[in-house]
Amino acid sequence: MRVVLYLAPLVLALYCLIDAIGSRDDEVRNLSKVWWIVLVLFFPFVGSIAWLVAGRPQRAARRHGPYERSAGAYPEYDRPGRFAAADPAADEAFLKKVRERAEEQRRRAREQKAREQQEGARQEQRPDPEAESGGEPGRA
Repeated sequence: MRVVLYLAPLVLALYCLIDAIGSRDDEVRNLSKVWWIVLVLFFPFVGSIAWLVAGRPQRAARRHGPYERSAGAYPEYDRPGRFAAADPAADEAFLKKVRERAEEQRRRAREQKAREQQEGARQEQRPDPEAESGGEPGRA
């Protein structure tokens, strides 16, 4: 029973310290984030309770930044904090350039592959100089 009396405040202080460090600066209430961390470090039990009651961010309503998407679920491409296009026309123009560049790369790859195949066919058509001289290099 005595172990619980010592362990519970330690676990609570550790939880509150990690929670305070991981919180965003603009969401922490009543004091700045640094002061809450100092309070929890120097007064673990009282500071932890104060953090939970008066400092912990309200998780229900989160404000989004100017270029953040608002997403209900958090798939990788819509997670909070990820930048989103502010101008749909600029976004569409960017995607068009990306598609054109990809198509140009595919066209170049097809041309290079065709050139390599033509060179390989030419190599097969050329007579082998070693075969004509009896297989000994240097004799003509």
